Amino acid sequence: MRPAFQPAAAFAPVDYAALPYRFARLSADWVLVTSEAGDHEFLNSTEFAALARGAPLTGETLRNLESSHIVYAGDPSTAVRLLAAKLRSRKSFLRGGPSLHIFVVTLGCDHSCPYCQVSRRSHASDAFVMSSAVADHAVDRLFESPPRVLTVEFQGGEPLLAFPVIRRVVEKIEARNRTEGRRITYAIATTLHHLTDDVLAFLKAHDFQVSTSLDGPASLHNANRPLPGQDAHALTLGGIERVREAIGSDQISALTTLTRRSLSVPEAIVDEYVRLGFRSVFLRPLSPFGFARRSERRLGYGTDEFLAFYERALDYIIALNARGIDIEETYASILLSSILTPFPTTYMDLRSPVGSGFGTLVYNYDGSVYASDEGRMLREMGEDSLRLGSVEQPYDELMRSPTMQLLAAAGLSEAQPGCSDCVFVPYCGPDPAGSLSRHGDPVGHRAESEHCKRHMGLFRILFERLAHDQTATEVFRRWVDGPAPAER
Repeated sequence: MRPAFQPAAAFAPVDYAALPYRFARLSADWVLVTSEAGDHEFLNSTEFAALARGAPLTGETLRNLESSHIVYAGDPSTAVRLLAAKLRSRKSFLRGGPSLHIFVVTLGCDHSCPYCQVSRRSHASDAFVMSSAVADHAVDRLFESPPRVLTVEFQGGEPLLAFPVIRRVVEKIEARNRTEGRRITYAIATTLHHLTDDVLAFLKAHDFQVSTSLDGPASLHNANRPLPGQDAHALTLGGIERVREAIGSDQISALTTLTRRSLSVPEAIVDEYVRLGFRSVFLRPLSPFGFARRSERRLGYGTDEFLAFYERALDYIIALNARGIDIEETYASILLSSILTPFPTTYMDLRSPVGSGFGTLVYNYDGSVYASDEGRMLREMGEDSLRLGSVEQPYDELMRSPTMQLLAAAGLSEAQPGCSDCVFVPYCGPDPAGSLSRHGDPVGHRAESEHCKRHMGLFRILFERLAHDQTATEVFRRWVDGPAPAER
């Protein structure tokens, strides 16, 4: 029975007011609260009930919430200015423009991966190779974009099958940049199976970052990434060693694409990366594009199955770190950087407003320009709605295209139904290409969105460990902040 009289504390003056916040229960006892700018606090049920009612809070809880811009005491204008400054910092990527420029130099590839998301083609034909004219126009568009710091990434297919195109693009960029003075980083995603001494010397001379695919131990890798008549795993490992010797160990990274057969062996996948001396592993789920969409029934799995795999793999990685074996899960590190720092994410797929078009431009082999890598993948499936135009059109015209207007309207998570009140929205971004692929429109339906379900699950896994697991928290901090300086 409710008492007839409330205690005197219930009538004490409240010396704070709430700023906009979002919340979610992590358990029966704990609630996660996030601010508009992405600061977070964990409250027990009693503390959260007091916050929700505007009732008095203990001194320490009140100070924590005030420092996280969830409540304010005193002058509201000062609190709003501080919150606005943090939000402006988190969204500072909007001041620039597309800084990632992807050159798809060929669709040709000699692998026959059933999960291929780019709908590869036979490398025997030149019909799917970027022409010199397209390459030259793409370089012009690159330098018309405003950012002073640019990343140029080469993709395929297997881009090394079109190495003369890569050489032409880089040489033209370097010649133009003598007067432009931009800071340019080069990257390439490759199987490493077509490396030559000439290619390695070129990659070294231009300080390339190299990314490859390694799906795990030999039996798993060869099943996921078949190479007719050859051992794909052995060739990949040989290529990794050649890059390390010629360019440096810090210039190469790898990622794994997870099929149904991958989900039962998370420890074996991680152990293979540790065995080969990698300091990170990127556990990437299947994408709903290209051949992967056609093979979904045979190779695919549900979001719950992926999250169970991921949680098991992450806990194993944390345990390895606790034993002194330094390896991080790349995607967790990306998400944690948004959670634990005030800085904007560099990962285009998690930006809001969306990174497609606003942060990325993709120059396809055929001269089409797309807002994202997924946009050109959709094209191979017959959906061309994320095409901005042609490389022959000037940058300003591409950025004023109807596609960019569509992305501007559909690309702000904070304004999307199902996202606007989500506790994780400060760290997440929309998925227009995935929504187009699965639902036929760029907004989609959050209750049926694989992107949404997966990221809500991933954020919950990370926040639960930040709330309750000191060992995991220390490991996560090292991933985001780097190793502590050695004592003198």
